[in-house]
Amino acid sequence: MARKPDKSLVVGLDIGTSKIVAIVGEIQPDGGVEVIGLGSHASRGLKRGMVVDIESTEQSIQRAVEEAELMADCEIHSVFAGIAGTHVSSRQSSGAVAIRDTEVTDSDVERVLESARAVAIPADQRILHVLPKGYVIDSTDGIRQPVGMSGVRLEVQVHLVTAANSAVQNVTKCVARCGLQVDDLILHSLASAESVLSEDEKELGIGLIDIGAGTTDIAVFAEGAIQHTACIPIAGDLVTSDIAVALRTPTLHAEEIKIKYACALEQLASSDETLQVPSVGDRPPRRLERQTLAQVVEARYRELFHHVQKQLRQSGCENLVPAGLVLTGGGARMEGVVELAEEIMHMPVRLGAPQHVRGLSEVVNNPIHATGVGLLLRGSRLDRPRAGGLGRGSSGGLVSRFKQWFQGEF
Repeated sequence: MARKPDKSLVVGLDIGTSKIVAIVGEIQPDGGVEVIGLGSHASRGLKRGMVVDIESTEQSIQRAVEEAELMADCEIHSVFAGIAGTHVSSRQSSGAVAIRDTEVTDSDVERVLESARAVAIPADQRILHVLPKGYVIDSTDGIRQPVGMSGVRLEVQVHLVTAANSAVQNVTKCVARCGLQVDDLILHSLASAESVLSEDEKELGIGLIDIGAGTTDIAVFAEGAIQHTACIPIAGDLVTSDIAVALRTPTLHAEEIKIKYACALEQLASSDETLQVPSVGDRPPRRLERQTLAQVVEARYRELFHHVQKQLRQSGCENLVPAGLVLTGGGARMEGVVELAEEIMHMPVRLGAPQHVRGLSEVVNNPIHATGVGLLLRGSRLDRPRAGGLGRGSSGGLVSRFKQWFQGEF
């Protein structure tokens, strides 16, 4: 059931705590990406971004991929997968090499990046990304594309992202058990930034806050480059848990109440609004004021944004974001979240949705798919030389991309 073999297709696989989403995109002649397939299934085997049940995760991935295949009318054999969790950490590093032929070549860039990643990391960690912040040639700094420039010495400042070996292996194992290959493993916050941030925002200085179900991921950009990444273990699942405990209702109903009625700012909930709350066991349902629900939700979101503020201050990034913050992810869609963030953070805040793709309306401009679309966009750029990430016939490029992944590139 393959589409035309000359189509250039790529697949993003968002492995999240609450859902697993497979998105198929078609690279257009003008370089744009059109979403042509979407598959989504509840995630049962992850907790705070980490795999805790391989079999359940495998089944969820399989069903999401099958749905995407059906909608896009193709066979998926490889994906660009996302990874997140509190096991992910970051640090700054630098490297320097002598320019061999007075003019910087791709080989020189590879060598200086290899020099920058030669740092001591714990034995149970591995380098996930080596992200250049800027190059220096002799005494000239602020260089972003050094290839072709003349000089004697090439230096680089990089942002290193590391992840737990076990977490990486568990994610790739779940994907492999579905008969799929991993073209690249990409940090969720970097993927989300790809789809919701503009180049102007990255240049001026912006902070991305991706509020998922299990974790809240942070990425700070300034001068067009990544400056800081972090992960906070406070997100949508804790809000659901708070509602379940405070309203004494089953977790399943608490999630439904959160989606339909929750508000992150009590003052936005009218005092005459009420909702029906199912009780535990055989007790009859009760009616409660929506303001009562808002009080519970606001307390947890306040805690979250205070942690974000603390993280920005400790990392020295608070003054690097004059453009403010962009909130995305499923947890950012709730009424009052943007207003509460502005009140606490004292800076401009907007809701971010995927902007750089076209196609399915349920994917485009929906913050819940920010990571999935970002994986698609990043994959489309990394994977341009080969005709699609679907493995329909030729698999050229897969082996080299997989080798790069194991070597920690990108």
